[in-house]
Amino acid sequence: MDATTRAAAAGAPALDLNRSAVPRYIQLATLFRNRIEQGAWRTGQQIPTVDDLSAECGVARATIRQALDQIEKEGLIERFRAKGTFVREATKERLWCEVETDWSGLLRSREGAEIEILSDAPLPEGAPVPEGIGRPAPRYRHLRRRHWRGGQPFLLADVYLDERLRPKVTDADLRSKTALKLVASIPGIRIGDARQTLTIGAADVEAAAALNLPLNAPVAYVHRAAVDARGVRILVADGIYRGDVVRLDVKLK
Repeated sequence: MDATTRAAAAGAPALDLNRSAVPRYIQLATLFRNRIEQGAWRTGQQIPTVDDLSAECGVARATIRQALDQIEKEGLIERFRAKGTFVREATKERLWCEVETDWSGLLRSREGAEIEILSDAPLPEGAPVPEGIGRPAPRYRHLRRRHWRGGQPFLLADVYLDERLRPKVTDADLRSKTALKLVASIPGIRIGDARQTLTIGAADVEAAAALNLPLNAPVAYVHRAAVDARGVRILVADGIYRGDVVRLDVKLK
């Protein structure tokens, strides 16, 4: 009796793992990791056998072993010969990254965060102007930054700054301030309008490598733009946040 047949016989339909091009073992590793993180598989608990998981998920035992190998490398489970597989540790403390929804929050730097400057150069002639509200500036500076906390990268950001403002921003500012705070703190600059848009997506090859994520892992794309008092688009910031650490709090009343 194959795994799909066993799952049907048990009264539980097999998971549909054909809806994604992501390899099945990676999809299952994510599922098992979430069970540990959410407490369905608790610290010290023995998890179901390979045969049981194979029946539940409707895949071959070899695929289950690949998935378990993945989370074993992460230190989440431990295997014992003749005893079984056990949850080794509870979920590590989440590196929550609050995506702020008010102006004061967007200006506040995250406690304990470090910002790595990956590149800093003018946009080449003829390069597309970053989209956003207001009128475009004559030319932009492109900065790519990676934000870290607790030794873990959580945000990859492309910042497009009005080139005329770059001399007024110090390297220390670039390593410590949020994108909006970079321009809001420049003497003589008054922000006339600012907008933020958040969408959910999946990590491509570049984002996955930069944020130490599996390919197609969930991420949050955050687009921010600000204009000065004259209506000139002085800043556009496109950030990719790790989906497993993002939290969005909105006050409803």
